[in-house]
Amino acid sequence: MDRIIDTATQRRRRLRTWLLGVAALAALLAAGWGLRAALQPSLRRGDILTARVETGDVDATLTAAGTIIPAREVVITSPIPSTVRRVVLAVGARVRPGQLILELDKDLAASALAKLDDEQLRNQNKNSQLQLTLDRSLTDLAAQQQSQDLKVSSLESALRDEQHLLAIGGGTAEAVRQAELNLRTARLEAQRLRQQLANQRLASQADRRELGYTVSMQQRSIQEQAGKLRQADISSQLPGVLTWVNDNLGATVQAGDALARVADLSRYRVRATLADSYADQLHPGDAVLVRLGPGTDLRGTVASISPAVDKGVVTFYATLANDHHPALRANLRADVFVITRAHRGVLRLHNGPFYQGGQEQPVFVLAGGRAGRRVVHFGDSNTDYVQVLRGLTKGEEVIVSDTKGFVDTPELQVE
Repeated sequence: MDRIIDTATQRRRRLRTWLLGVAALAALLAAGWGLRAALQPSLRRGDILTARVETGDVDATLTAAGTIIPAREVVITSPIPSTVRRVVLAVGARVRPGQLILELDKDLAASALAKLDDEQLRNQNKNSQLQLTLDRSLTDLAAQQQSQDLKVSSLESALRDEQHLLAIGGGTAEAVRQAELNLRTARLEAQRLRQQLANQRLASQADRRELGYTVSMQQRSIQEQAGKLRQADISSQLPGVLTWVNDNLGATVQAGDALARVADLSRYRVRATLADSYADQLHPGDAVLVRLGPGTDLRGTVASISPAVDKGVVTFYATLANDHHPALRANLRADVFVITRAHRGVLRLHNGPFYQGGQEQPVFVLAGGRAGRRVVHFGDSNTDYVQVLRGLTKGEEVIVSDTKGFVDTPELQVE
């Protein structure tokens, strides 16, 4: 027959059932937690780069490719068509003002100068001949005028005689009229000769001036050719360093061809190129930052902008505040950052591969061994910093290495 189970036994059985259920639930929770930990993405701390949000300055910049060039450089050209006879200085040599660098063959230029001198002598001889011819013409005309004036005087006397004879009845009216006609004719001829003499004097003066101009022009040509002949000994008026010279002995050069370059290597400036799509943001006077290398940044200003676009790029030149820095070298490559906007005392974060260039993007913020995904609003940026507008506070630590592979992951475990 059935027996009634006592109360203590029932209590022990219920307790055992509850303990088994709790143990099973704990085991289930532990298994779930372990599975979650096994499936959750994780990163090793040594494989990531982090940076803390701080307060500082952020400059919005345009990035350009720059080259350091001498602040002053003179290109010495050939004054005459000639050939290279002798090279005195080699590239890299120090050049003093007036120091001989290169010699050209002067024979052809000397021959041209001699020819100009001969032509000048011929012009001077022509001037003397013209002077004699003009003087002779003026003398002849003056003699003709004097002779005509005497003839007029004689005819005036003859007219008076005929008038007197007519008055006393010893002459005729016809003789008087003929005397008057002869006198008028002689006076017209005398007037013509006076006018011809005046015109001849003016013409003589014009001919002398023209020949004088020819002589003067020829003299200037002689002086110019003589100056070119003196300049055939190539030298520089600028002290500096010889950066290039045409050392091809016997090479033919034309007037205006470059023969040497002398640069003042104590001062430098920057020539930079920028994509033409950013040309409207570039203005003379904009501040620039020239980065020569890690930790070597020089400040400067945009001095001039080339008006022409060549192959999709704009060229501009910048002056440096410290244009004699020891790290400056001719033809040294440098990164040039044109500052378009400046923000002072704002939240900023070190730029890195995490930043995709947008105004809003997710980042991972470190806290207690985990990195939580958070959407952050960014402002202007440069190669060093990104401005933080919203989503982060000062002092928070952010992963700045590439996290594109975890873009949809809400949280990362950092080991």
